[in-house]
Amino acid sequence: AFIALLFVLFALGMIWFDKSDQGMALKGAYTWLGLKDASAARTIIATITAGILTLTVFSFSMVMIVLNQAASQLSNRTLDQLIGNRFQQVVLGAYIGTIIYGLLLLTMVREHDSVTSIPALSTYLLILITITDIFLFIYFLHFITRAVKYEVIIGRVYGETLQAIRKVCTRELPDAEEQDLPFEVFATRSGVYETYHPSLLKFCVEQDLRVQFTELPGTFVLRNGLLLRTSRPVSGEALEELLAHVDLARNGSMEGHYAFGFRQLTEMAMKALSPGINDPGTAMLALRCLFELFVYRLSHHPPVHVHDASGELRITRREWPFELLFTSTIRAIWDYGRNDRSIRHELKNLLAQLRSDAPGVDAMRRDVRAAIEQEG
Repeated sequence: AFIALLFVLFALGMIWFDKSDQGMALKGAYTWLGLKDASAARTIIATITAGILTLTVFSFSMVMIVLNQAASQLSNRTLDQLIGNRFQQVVLGAYIGTIIYGLLLLTMVREHDSVTSIPALSTYLLILITITDIFLFIYFLHFITRAVKYEVIIGRVYGETLQAIRKVCTRELPDAEEQDLPFEVFATRSGVYETYHPSLLKFCVEQDLRVQFTELPGTFVLRNGLLLRTSRPVSGEALEELLAHVDLARNGSMEGHYAFGFRQLTEMAMKALSPGINDPGTAMLALRCLFELFVYRLSHHPPVHVHDASGELRITRREWPFELLFTSTIRAIWDYGRNDRSIRHELKNLLAQLRSDAPGVDAMRRDVRAAIEQEG
């Protein structure tokens, strides 16, 4: 909409200049800048406008095909990134702006206009804009066909997840666990718990309060479900203010917590292994990305304790332990791919390289070895 508005203002400005004394004097001094026939100008403008309109419809159709393919074969959670891509918005905005420019220009060409009063400069500029649109369309074809490639989408999710982990997991050693606080606080509405506002620390200092979250980030909390514990009873306005500092979203997001990225990669692998798609190659690509993230997570731990300026512990939050993160993702993929030979051998290779003796990892190794031994 912003680009289209710019084109409207630009078109009005060019038409004004074409009709102004300066514009007419310029066309009079340089006769080759003028158009001698108003009908020729109308034909050029109408042809260009109709052509760009066709190009716009075709581009919109391509975007819808790409979105449908990504949703049906990978995960509909990838649609937000594809829809919100800035380059697509700029290209489609340029097309719509060109159409508006052409339509406004078409209304200003009269059949009996003199040579100098025909908006020739605006028409020539429309031709230049159209040539630019054609080059944009060529690059748009390249961009849209590349954007739907599975390795590109999976690589993007992997990169965003790794970046999110690096922001959260900043310690080499995990924090010690704390005993549960005595007083329970329940959610007043349903939603996905992701994180809390930084202002919660200030609230805890003002109230001389300790807060301990009971749910993992990315967990859907029902109304009246246990959300957190406190060091002393909280009620009334203080309770409402406390809950206002906690985010309960309708849907999870990568900005909320990196566990959402693990979930996306897991869904992509499971979707690829479903009978309707049966694409183990894409599933193996998602598995490799997951194991790369596991390697980083093994050596980096998130801080779960938050202290105030005086060093007093105020907030304790739960974070995904490595083993739970591993079992919730790899076990789900294994349930879909245990009968696929390529998935079994890929998991065997990846598990052999994962430097972890966690019970869940060892159990996964045993299951994979047993499945391979049963191969005919």
